[in-house]
Amino acid sequence: MTRCNILRRIKTVPMLVVCLWVWVSVALAAQVDNLSEVRLSELPAQAIRVYAAVHQGGPFASEKDGAVFFNRERLLPQKVRGYYREYTVPTPGLKNRGLRRLVCGGPPRIPDACYYTSDHYQTFRRVVP
Repeated sequence: MTRCNILRRIKTVPMLVVCLWVWVSVALAAQVDNLSEVRLSELPAQAIRVYAAVHQGGPFASEKDGAVFFNRERLLPQKVRGYYREYTVPTPGLKNRGLRRLVCGGPPRIPDACYYTSDHYQTFRRVVP
């Protein structure tokens, strides 16, 4: 391989990385914009109770409830750190926290939006009151 060919390849690799980054960013943004919705009344009874508790400031089942949710999966709209908080939605028959969560963003008692996940952050649905 000649020196010119090597230089040409080096110049194209950064461009390829930039293009790939843009493509992934657009795909993730589209995914966030296309979150499905679920009516509050369609959620499990436990989730409805947790939703009410969020708006009342508690009480909550787990000491971890109200902890900051970091949105590492980037499935929810991007917000500043500390915007989202997570709450356990109890699963009947389980002694541990299970997979179900309610993640709410904004002020603790008056969140801007809440999202339900039944599969521990793999998918989210925006809760519509």
